[in-house]
Amino acid sequence: MRVHKFSGLLLACVSFGAQATEVALAGVFPGKALVLINNGAPRALAVGASTPEGVRIVAVDDSGATVDVDGKRRRLVVGEQTVSVGATGGASESVVLQGDSRGHFHAQGAVNGVAIRFLVDTGATSVALGRSDALRAGVAYTRGEPRIMETANGQARGWLVSLDSVRINGITLRNVPGVVLEVDMPQALLGMSFLNRMDMRREGGALYLRQRY
Repeated sequence: MRVHKFSGLLLACVSFGAQATEVALAGVFPGKALVLINNGAPRALAVGASTPEGVRIVAVDDSGATVDVDGKRRRLVVGEQTVSVGATGGASESVVLQGDSRGHFHAQGAVNGVAIRFLVDTGATSVALGRSDALRAGVAYTRGEPRIMETANGQARGWLVSLDSVRINGITLRNVPGVVLEVDMPQALLGMSFLNRMDMRREGGALYLRQRY
């Protein structure tokens, strides 16, 4: 397993359904969110306001907004670039990640319902968490199987665990094999224990993930 120190921009916009409605957050004001819907002009919407496209503003705070789009709730954060999420003509969920300037893909997600920032790493066997992220997510990692892991900074002690849930926007997997390191990591790694259940396709600067099972 590799652990890298990367920097990059997290990506966030949401789209739903066969006729997808895309929503991006351009800014926040007291009680209002400045949103772009389907790449249209920015609109300032108050909390509780709804649009003809089926977008409703649920809550706004200093860093972002919670929105309902066609009955599905998502969190948007100011300053994030576009990620499209939603069902693509069927039951399977899909995510589209836009790469950063160095070609790395980042995604906002959650482990056991706790927000986690991920770096997509096809070289990592499992979803990998640092100690602090694991504690926040309530992972009892010391009950897992102990291992010595090779990292970019040398060897570190780790534990093999099973994560109750791992979510990337609209995709949630249960009982995902993971590893927790005793040291903190710059960000969690979205490894192959999650990715091998996806159809992955890269086109230009975009990475398409669609859940297979």
